[in-house]
Amino acid sequence: MFKVCKTDANGKLVKLKKNRLYPGSWINLINPSSEDLEKIASWIDWDVDTLKSSLDIDERSRIEHEGNNFMVIVNLPLLDDDGYFDTLPCSMIFTPRNFITICAKENRIIGSFTKATANTFSTQNKPEMMLSILYKATQFYLRYLKIINRKTESIEYSLRNTTSNKELFQLMEIQKSLVYFTTALRDNQMVLQKLLRTVRSKMTFTNTNFNEDDIDFLEDIIIENKQAIEMVDMHRTILESMMDGFASVINNNVNQVMRFLATITIILSIPTMLASFWGMNLALPLMDSKYGFWYVLATSVFLTIMAIIFLRKKKMF
Repeated sequence: MFKVCKTDANGKLVKLKKNRLYPGSWINLINPSSEDLEKIASWIDWDVDTLKSSLDIDERSRIEHEGNNFMVIVNLPLLDDDGYFDTLPCSMIFTPRNFITICAKENRIIGSFTKATANTFSTQNKPEMMLSILYKATQFYLRYLKIINRKTESIEYSLRNTTSNKELFQLMEIQKSLVYFTTALRDNQMVLQKLLRTVRSKMTFTNTNFNEDDIDFLEDIIIENKQAIEMVDMHRTILESMMDGFASVINNNVNQVMRFLATITIILSIPTMLASFWGMNLALPLMDSKYGFWYVLATSVFLTIMAIIFLRKKKMF
């Protein structure tokens, strides 16, 4: 998707044609084609390979300067259609006249900047636009962590009733998502702090002014991002402890099953052993007695009951 928008004098978001750059416009690229990236690169006089790096799903957060352009890459939280959590690199580019965002996939953060919410941002105020995206990113991290917490509690309840591979695999997916979140949030924190130092050292770059309110907003975002990092670390610790706990429970359940089977084997071996002895083609006691079968059967029952009583005292089952 290649979309060019601009906030007009009435505060409404207006969609513009894609034939040229408009001062104060926002260019939003979602999974752009090579032709679209080459067009943007020629418009802003930037290396097209640098723009393509934004589409790499494993791209790390960073800040880059080139000429009069300034690029900030951060990782946004992503919730896919299957309910799994991931992270997505997003490039935000300041040019002397425009603000550009590039993402490889549709996401709820960039998607929240629409005509319906046009009164909360202005494409002509580039610092506010970027900071609003960064703030929403931290808020979505915290929101997704709450969803992860609810899913973890639901899986934990299911595992208390029955231990199945499905729930364990779901916990593994959540654990992997938390690793992604931790890495992304720590990288974002470094970028935010570097951005804060850059803004404080020179209040203007690429013809973009960051005022004191913008700096205060950026500091608030850094605090929110730090809180998200602490919450992710806490959830990871809890989940790792839970996984270890359930692993111990599973091992204990297996041991109990094996002990029960061993006990049943011992009990059943007593009548089997007596039946084997009196089934031999040899001269045996009671072979001429008409009650011999009942004597052997009664002995088997008695010894079996005694074995059960003994094993019960040993708490074998």
